Amino acid sequence: MSVKTPVFLGDGADAPFEEARVAVVSMPLEATVSYGGGTAGGPAGILEASTQVELYDEQLGFEPYRAGIWTDPAPVDTAGPIEQSLQRLTGRVGELLDAGKFVVTLGGEHSLTPAAVAAAASRQDGLVLVQLDAHADLRESYEGSPHSHACAVARSLDHVAEVRALGIRSYSVEEAERIRAGIPGYRVLHGWEMARPGWAQRALEGLAGRPVYLTVDVDYFDPALIPATGTPEPGGPDWWETISFLTELFEMSRVVACDAVELAPAPGQSHADFTVARLIHKLIGLHARSLQLPGTGVD
Repeated sequence: MSVKTPVFLGDGADAPFEEARVAVVSMPLEATVSYGGGTAGGPAGILEASTQVELYDEQLGFEPYRAGIWTDPAPVDTAGPIEQSLQRLTGRVGELLDAGKFVVTLGGEHSLTPAAVAAAASRQDGLVLVQLDAHADLRESYEGSPHSHACAVARSLDHVAEVRALGIRSYSVEEAERIRAGIPGYRVLHGWEMARPGWAQRALEGLAGRPVYLTVDVDYFDPALIPATGTPEPGGPDWWETISFLTELFEMSRVVACDAVELAPAPGQSHADFTVARLIHKLIGLHARSLQLPGTGVD
């Protein structure tokens, strides 16, 4: 007997497709992980945990689900070569963007991001990728694959001209040399630099009114907050400084789509699943408020 996959925030928060402003898509991709595994369980873990999230956001002062959230009942098919899986995601995200949805993709490993970025970039001139991550992901190839999770930003640069990378604190000597040489349109704010005042303003510079794709690799956060990820790195940012930055990002730019990737649910670490679900709930609320929808306190 099959078990029904939960919808985001539970059945009571599920909106009909035609009425929804937000579409949640799952992609349980686990094709190139190189340390800890488990990303295939990420989307289901997030959806299950989301059913325990309070519908009211105490900071924003409204219930984000009232913007209308539709959860795609069928995860993106990850069978076969990774190139085919990524093409399926590009097509699905493109369809939903064309339908006027704010698309939230639940991963799955980070290699899915360039496929979603490709869909958004082909519909939004001047799209900027904002990356929250512990790792630069700028390798051209890793372990024989140009579509590895370690190449996510390198492949995204095939589609966008600008990247803002935040929280970075781990990369190879080859990536270091590439960063030092200068990558057109690429700006990095290392994790240690975020301990200095004014980092958010530096990261947001030039983004006013710009279309943005936001990718959150959950290893961006300190592993004390989200330990259930394949390649945790010490020294990550905390919750409230990140929420403060994201609030400003949504207020000044046009975030058109986002993803949350690299959650690897683990026994005894359910707080990690819940934290990612809470983050997505916050992103949906910030999006709803940016549209000045009725009930968001800015109508």
